[in-house]
Amino acid sequence: MQKSIEIKNEDLTLRGMLHKPENFNGKLPIVCMFHGFTGDKLGSHFMFVRLSRILADKGIASIRFDFIGSGESDGDFVNMTLSKELEDSRLILQYAKSLDFVDEDKIGILGFSMGGAVASMLASEYKETVKTLCLWAPAGNMAEIAVQGKSEKDIEKVRKIGCYDLDGYLIGIDFIDDLLNTDIFKKSSSYDKNVLLIHGTNDTSVPISTSEKYLELYGTKGVLHSISGSNHTFTSKAFENEVLDYTVGFFEGELNTTISKFNSLTL
Repeated sequence: MQKSIEIKNEDLTLRGMLHKPENFNGKLPIVCMFHGFTGDKLGSHFMFVRLSRILADKGIASIRFDFIGSGESDGDFVNMTLSKELEDSRLILQYAKSLDFVDEDKIGILGFSMGGAVASMLASEYKETVKTLCLWAPAGNMAEIAVQGKSEKDIEKVRKIGCYDLDGYLIGIDFIDDLLNTDIFKKSSSYDKNVLLIHGTNDTSVPISTSEKYLELYGTKGVLHSISGSNHTFTSKAFENEVLDYTVGFFEGELNTTISKFNSLTL
């Protein structure tokens, strides 16, 4: 079953999609998915959609939302910041936990790119709630990315104007200031459960060394799977299949140990 869902963040609405497995017995595990910078709930080349449907077939529910200012959710992208997306993610996690069919002890989260940075901080903040964590090319280096190629003069110019144009997206100065004042790795460091990191070796947007830094935080609880030759968004069917195969296998192992499907012959 797939249906549209909404959450209120004060006077703005987050819009998303719920995938619930059918014909499964008992309380269900759930995965919350967080998209990347300028992305949406569909994921790059619809990877989140495909993942949601595969997980449903395995007895794992999922929700995927557009952050405020992105996709179909309310708000303007120019007002987006990392901290605001973290606040959105808290509401999404609480919504998942409130669903009557969800096993509260089996909640996983997944984040891609900047959504991975959000997911890593959320998991650390709610480590008693988040059973497991999967990060695709997590952008713990977002502050470096935000100011890359910009001088102090450039940033001051943005500050005076209030925003700048990035490929048609207006980026607000609050986005830059918020990143410069946020230590993503420090805020992610206390998560103490199993983590799967997946990263392309040819990622030029978020180098694989960023996932290696995350791996240092997580120690023996973390595993890094590198996709040989892949770019940031895993843009080939072979890369995509490898990412999804490892991700599904990880969540099955972490979340889906006691779910059984109804046998229609015995009903």
